[in-house]
Amino acid sequence: MASVPATRITRPPSYSQELARLILERCSDPDTAPGGRLPTERALALDLGVTRTMVRHALSLLEADGRVSREVGRGTFLRGTQLRVAESTGRDGSGHSQVGPADVMAARRLIEPRVLPLVVAWATQRDFDELQRCLEGGATAASAVEFEDWDFALHHAIVAASRNQLLVAMYSEIEVARQGEIWGNMKQRNDTVQRRATYQDDHQRIVDALRSREVDEAVSAMEAHLERVQQNLLQSPPAETAG
Repeated sequence: MASVPATRITRPPSYSQELARLILERCSDPDTAPGGRLPTERALALDLGVTRTMVRHALSLLEADGRVSREVGRGTFLRGTQLRVAESTGRDGSGHSQVGPADVMAARRLIEPRVLPLVVAWATQRDFDELQRCLEGGATAASAVEFEDWDFALHHAIVAASRNQLLVAMYSEIEVARQGEIWGNMKQRNDTVQRRATYQDDHQRIVDALRSREVDEAVSAMEAHLERVQQNLLQSPPAETAG
């Protein structure tokens, strides 16, 4: 099998665009025509210069969109369907990338707390390992952009841990909007170091509750977190800006 293209990513990407598209460059290889097997997560991570967690998130999104299928014990295989998400996530002013933050938050508050009972019921140790890696990434993030990448990855990992591909596919539409210019501008305008620390504490409480299989506590922690995010996004920018 031909090697993965040498393109590398210099920071943890918003994987549903940048990393997914790099992975799909394999489609030009005869070995990865529809039905062909993609390289392992480890190989993709090494060749693309990202973590295996980021590769898993990218593959989860591609799987939810019907572009790849992942088979336990066999690997990841390319499917012949068109990648709808990759075509609709550009920042050119089209599609869901330009949905306003109020609508994004309304959708998140409908879906994210409600998915947690499924996470408690079906999450595996591998899922919890991914959640922990995302937490650690957020804890060491040196900038607002890097923290947002890990925040994005954590919330995706939570939904993916539900093991419900329809919910993952529905949530991918929210992820498209979160990568849009409007959302990005609002997040940066309202960012502070203190707020990042508070969000990190929220994330820790959510993950701790999920790991303990405490569904009511997890739902309560998620609802409180999303309420906090919404208030911070939609209020006037803080006097202090993150350095």
